Amino acid sequence: MQKLQAKFRLWIDTKSGKSIIGDGRWRLLDTIEKTGSLASACKILNISYRKAWGDLLEIQKATEAAVIEKHRGGNKGGDTHLTPYGKKFTKAYKCMHSDIEKAVEKSCSKYFHTILK
Repeated sequence: MQKLQAKFRLWIDTKSGKSIIGDGRWRLLDTIEKTGSLASACKILNISYRKAWGDLLEIQKATEAAVIEKHRGGNKGGDTHLTPYGKKFTKAYKCMHSDIEKAVEKSCSKYFHTILK
């Protein structure tokens, strides 16, 4: 029998239930920071620029803080990076996700190990 693995999805919502960040938006922010470009992040993640921009605006509206800073083109072209707040925001999500993932793995092992022998 194959080993079982628990999976989960994590969303951070406002108290009113508006989703702010989940795996998709976290990947968007992380890819922007790695590539230095919103357009490049969209290509890599196969999402439209409009959707990505809308997602970023939703995060910024809910948190009341800028998560990215854009610099328009010029001779070398523009770039986009996370603000210091954006870096803290994405790090907090990543750390929380990691903690929960470990707890889920531990719980799965605890409850399923006896029936899988």
